[in-house]
Amino acid sequence: MKVIAINGSPKKEGNTFRALSMVGAELIAAGIEFSTLHIGHKMIHGCLACGKCAINKDEQCTIKTDDLNSWIGQIKEADGLILGSPVYYSGIAGTMKSFLDRLFYVSGSNGGLFRQKVAAAVVAVRRSGGSSTFDSLNHYLTYSEMILATSSYWNVIHGRTPGEVEQDGEGVQVMQVLGRNMAWLLKMKEYSAGVILPPEPQKKVVTNFIR
Repeated sequence: MKVIAINGSPKKEGNTFRALSMVGAELIAAGIEFSTLHIGHKMIHGCLACGKCAINKDEQCTIKTDDLNSWIGQIKEADGLILGSPVYYSGIAGTMKSFLDRLFYVSGSNGGLFRQKVAAAVVAVRRSGGSSTFDSLNHYLTYSEMILATSSYWNVIHGRTPGEVEQDGEGVQVMQVLGRNMAWLLKMKEYSAGVILPPEPQKKVVTNFIR
């Protein structure tokens, strides 16, 4: 089994990376492969709402000027996904937001590439805005019918300079509990495969309020 973590911070080894690594350490201890994909420093274009991914059905975004399409397959093949972001003005960092909008649009337009994968969101913040950012990250996961791993509190850890999050005792514990719970869910899903059949995907009903 494999989990991919997305580091949406421009800093390669800042507090977002450290928080993800705390979760990853628990997954590795449970025998699960873990890797981090750093996208926060990349030039990633926002979604153009062209709808071509829904027309082409090729699991690709029509924008070819960045590396998003090379990442889609990696995430599709993983058993679990963790989204990690710092807080920018009480929200998701801009590059991470562009990445998520396009990634999950392609997924949804191609039959739900990430459906029923185990997932979680992690936020690193200096002071406030952590809960709203955590909530926004979870919107992508819940919309996509992913299985959410939870912890003993919201998955937010506090620190300003790289490494300060390690002084947030409660935050560290939250990340550790999250990793253990995620490993448990992944193993339950693996052990029940072929025994308990997952629900079949449903054709989406779309209702517009203005006609």
